[in-house]
Amino acid sequence: MLSRTAAQLYWMSRYVERAENLVRMLDVTHSLSLLPQSRGAMTELAAPLAVTGTLEAFAASQHTLEAEALFNFMALDLSNPASVLSCLRSARENAHAVRGQITTEMWEAINSTWLEGREFPKRGIASVSSFFDWVKERSHLFRGATYGTLQRNDAYCFIRLGTFVERADNTARLLDVKSQLIEPAVPSLAPVDMPHESAPDFYAWSALLRSLSAFEAYHAVYRDSLDGRRVTELLILRPDVPRSLRACCDEIRGILPQIEARPGALDAGREVKQLAGRLSLRLEYGAVDEILSTGLHRWLTGFLDDAAQLSDAIRAAYLEAN
Repeated sequence: MLSRTAAQLYWMSRYVERAENLVRMLDVTHSLSLLPQSRGAMTELAAPLAVTGTLEAFAASQHTLEAEALFNFMALDLSNPASVLSCLRSARENAHAVRGQITTEMWEAINSTWLEGREFPKRGIASVSSFFDWVKERSHLFRGATYGTLQRNDAYCFIRLGTFVERADNTARLLDVKSQLIEPAVPSLAPVDMPHESAPDFYAWSALLRSLSAFEAYHAVYRDSLDGRRVTELLILRPDVPRSLRACCDEIRGILPQIEARPGALDAGREVKQLAGRLSLRLEYGAVDEILSTGLHRWLTGFLDDAAQLSDAIRAAYLEAN
């Protein structure tokens, strides 16, 4: 497979996953902004801008930082390259470029998503929550079409690789931002007996879990009230939670041996597998108390640095032309 084709498949899946992840982030931000006596409401609204690096762009738009303006900028504004619709447009453009490598069902899913999505700025949306649900459903449709119809070849591997690289990055960033907003008033992040948390803290952790489709998993595993320590363990170390860092890194580690590095980049291919293996093993044998003793923000910052190094290595080994 040409490295250009591999890159387009890889980024197609990353953009679809990124669009879904953005609405998950906006969903939890919207939920927390509605809490009574919400602490740091302005900081909460600024979180998606900080995570996506669009604070300056939003400030340049001269809009007041409020929920509606944030939604329009991060969801519907096609002049913002980090918006949900911009991600869907980029995913569709990459899919069009590799039309011969994907199935009809995959193309129809992603093309119809863009055709419908581009109309939202003109005709408006029924509600914020309905838009969030629509994006997640369309992402699930594309992912299901990929899983159910695509031959298990290099194209499938690059699509899956892009999905899990993007998902791991998003889970880490979302947990980092939200935990910093909740943590100052929540002693439960310390590895000690947990006191009962306040109602705002309960709803904050609940919103975070729901944004990562892990609320039911939390109660199935712990059967107890929500607290920051267990949420941290679930979203970082549990291999059976699909959006946990452990699950994403295990998937990446399993996919890479199925892909041969391009000619002239065999050493780079070995480096990618080594980096992915170290990251996966670090999570497999990690412990939540060690993470918390390091400091959750510091640990997640280190993870994001390692994930960025892995992403750069993937690009060098598979996605750049000779």
